[in-house]
Amino acid sequence: MKHAVLYVCHGSRVPKAREEAVDFIKKVRPRINAPIQEVCFLELAEPSISSAFESCVSQGATQIAVVPLLLLTAAHAKKDIPEEINEVSSKYPHINVTYGRPIGVDDRLAMMLMDKINEKAKVDHHTVAVLVGRGSSDPDVVRDLTEISTILQKESPLREVKTCYLTAAMPKFTETIDELYNSNEQKIIVIPYLIFTGLLKKEIDETIEKYHWGNRHIEVCSYLGPHPILLDLFSERVHEALLNKNDLFSFHNRMPAQ
Repeated sequence: MKHAVLYVCHGSRVPKAREEAVDFIKKVRPRINAPIQEVCFLELAEPSISSAFESCVSQGATQIAVVPLLLLTAAHAKKDIPEEINEVSSKYPHINVTYGRPIGVDDRLAMMLMDKINEKAKVDHHTVAVLVGRGSSDPDVVRDLTEISTILQKESPLREVKTCYLTAAMPKFTETIDELYNSNEQKIIVIPYLIFTGLLKKEIDETIEKYHWGNRHIEVCSYLGPHPILLDLFSERVHEALLNKNDLFSFHNRMPAQ
């Protein structure tokens, strides 16, 4: 059996974001015991999922582990990527396909977020943190980011951790920032829950800059990037999909109900 890993990144109109995604995967590849490792994008960039899948096949892969490089489980992980994989894999019924999980919720994420915070400011029990997610109409996204914020609150000196979203979920980031501006909060740290740069990170920065904060202390953390903990967690997701213990990651077992 010849193993392959197909890493599925989201894609972006911003060239730097696409480059960062490829660089992230380059850091993961040496950790993975598979002779074939290809990267692709769901949208807005090439190669596509189907062309990268076929590249794995042309190199002799008999088992392909498809692993989405996504922070949270939402429509892309549940529907969009599986539909693409189902379409292309139907041409190759002899290929065994497994499907990995997004990063999801893990206690170690609190340490990663504190590292990002400490890069910008010294926090204490007067500091309010704002954890900003991409957003989705899928309630699992809100549930998972809320759980991550709860872990961060428990493991840090922060007085409060608020969650908000840039699109398709409530509360909105713009509303949260407006409420904080009109409050008496003096120490605010904003944490973009995004792996790479892009238009959403730009939106966060521009929103903050619209306000005149005076002597109040507000900082925006950098996006997560190839933080060691994120690399560890993603590598674990790849190993899960490759090993497919107890058949938990077999692709057709994990396809959403039609």
